[in-house]
Amino acid sequence: MAAEKPTLGSLMRALRARHGLTLKEMSIRTGVPFSTLSKVEHDRLTLTYDKLQMIADKLNIRISELFAEPDGAPLPVANSRRSVANLNNALLITTPNYDYYYLSPELRRKEMIPIVSRVKARSLEEFGALVRHEGQEFIYVVEGLIDVHTEFYDPVTLSAGEAVYIDSSMGHAYTLAPGCAQAVALCVCSTTQEELLDNAARQGEPASLAARWVGDPRLKAPPAPSRPRAPVAAKAADRLRRR
Repeated sequence: MAAEKPTLGSLMRALRARHGLTLKEMSIRTGVPFSTLSKVEHDRLTLTYDKLQMIADKLNIRISELFAEPDGAPLPVANSRRSVANLNNALLITTPNYDYYYLSPELRRKEMIPIVSRVKARSLEEFGALVRHEGQEFIYVVEGLIDVHTEFYDPVTLSAGEAVYIDSSMGHAYTLAPGCAQAVALCVCSTTQEELLDNAARQGEPASLAARWVGDPRLKAPPAPSRPRAPVAAKAADRLRRR
């Protein structure tokens, strides 16, 4: 049987259960109104990143633990898991530099973290400090042009159909190449989902970040770019946008 796909509401209920709190006690402890928490747990409302960060701070946990399995959860059988992923069931983390679409978020303890990333920063100056985290990563450009900045190499420009493989502990950043209005890339990381979520949190002020499920009907996939795309890249981008 396929496992039930998580929602922000189910994750919040699991978090509250792990801490042994009633909804009222959770409200008092976190400072989030009772009615808001109730709507979130019933998937009728989402939370901005600053609210999620506030909950994590009040419970004295890392924000990645909001999306973690309960302690003692059984290890998955390595040859029995399957997840059909698309943008509708991804987890979206929005930062000033990227929109991260975390694919297959219902699978825990993944050895690879697949992410569709919409690149937004237009220069390294706009991007800010280089990003570093454990593991390795592979970036494949689906559409547009991106500049890859790394700590020990000169910048390189990648177009649709091109890719780069790097050690993620090396400082790195992906920005829009000059003249490109939009770029989308598939990134596969070998670090943990929890570390990537925490890393995303450090890329901007909490008020400018948001975490929500892409299934929210108000959310649309990234708009079509204004520049021509290679036929193969166009087909790949269309597949990524299917609902």
